[in-house]
Amino acid sequence: MTDDAMLKHARRQILAGLIAAATVLGFAAPAAQAQIPYLQLPAQQPKYASIVVDAETGEVLYGKRADSSRYPASITKVMTLYLMFEQLAAGQMTLEDRVVFSPRAAAAPPTKLFVKAGDSITVEEAMHALAIRSANDVAVAVAEKLGGSEARFAALMTLRARELGMDSTTFVNASGLPDSRQLSTARDLAVLSRAIMRDFPQYYTLFSTPEFNFRGTQIRGHNSLLRRELGVDGLKTGYTNASGYNIAISGVKNNRRLIVVVLGGASTAARDNHAQDLLLTGFDVADRRSRGERITVAQNLFEPEPTGPIMRPSREQGDGEQDGLKIVLATAPPPPAPTRAAAQAPPAGQWQVQVGAFKSKALAQEQLKLSRRRFAEAFSGAGTLVTDATAGFYRARFSGLTEARAKAACETLKAKNQACMVIGPA
Repeated sequence: MTDDAMLKHARRQILAGLIAAATVLGFAAPAAQAQIPYLQLPAQQPKYASIVVDAETGEVLYGKRADSSRYPASITKVMTLYLMFEQLAAGQMTLEDRVVFSPRAAAAPPTKLFVKAGDSITVEEAMHALAIRSANDVAVAVAEKLGGSEARFAALMTLRARELGMDSTTFVNASGLPDSRQLSTARDLAVLSRAIMRDFPQYYTLFSTPEFNFRGTQIRGHNSLLRRELGVDGLKTGYTNASGYNIAISGVKNNRRLIVVVLGGASTAARDNHAQDLLLTGFDVADRRSRGERITVAQNLFEPEPTGPIMRPSREQGDGEQDGLKIVLATAPPPPAPTRAAAQAPPAGQWQVQVGAFKSKALAQEQLKLSRRRFAEAFSGAGTLVTDATAGFYRARFSGLTEARAKAACETLKAKNQACMVIGPA
């Protein structure tokens, strides 16, 4: 038996096992997961979560609330596509096969293709519609074709998630439309992203396709990061009111591929910019590590999470453009009262303390002002500088410090949960 034949045989066995297991489970979501819907989590816990992973090794370069339960929204469709790719690889389905729309599929809420009940599209069209349009009606139709019903297909999705190591994920629908039982984590979605590009590289280019033509209409995708010169070639966006703005992306630079997942963004713009920052910072850290530096993404990325009110109403599922949206950052607390020690000019030195890395010089300068007001004693008499942009970032630094003062200042900032980095003489 050839390697290809063995692979197909193994996949058929796996799929058969999944269907059998799903039958035993009654195609229901595990009760333990259903008892902790995200809306019942503490109100003070923000929706934001993120992770940066090396796609080749699986090393986690950065994570924040990466294991906290979140709604995956339309990133769910990556798993729907994964099961489609399995069927194609096993020879159980072809790109020319038809996907018929039931009344239930046709009635799915937007974003959708608006295919009428009884009509059908090809499997290839369905794949494009899921990856690019994020069509909910197509997700239901595919689920019914492969699982008999969407509930049964969702059970298969959950079982496959367990096989892949997504231990904190439960699927109850194929689209990601709101359901309090449908939960995942940033870490699990990174595992899924890594699995789909590892197991089905022949189909991965689908996620980098910016648009497709459906029955004479050109349909554009929601992932605007594909149109930026970042090396991003996938994967999927998602949004519901409960989840916030989600995205899973992957990009390559200097033969190194990273995966970034950001969940719970306040807007499309905030989510995309933050994902871009994490990706660029990950590449920067990887490059600096290759030159022998001991540094992490957390040390190198200082831009705070976007907070404050949204100045424009958000849109429903479908990731509508929010490029003009503004975010109001939280106001810094008042500076501490000056002390006698603060009034004394310390001896000059050649050490620096970095307090931020930003995409614009103006933001870096503003961070220096805020830090000086908040930590007046720590930076009394210190100079300030903003470095020229490297790897897309301007770095905000206090200068002219002795080694002891620089380290003490950084400890003061860290005690207040303010990121910083001590930099010695060049």
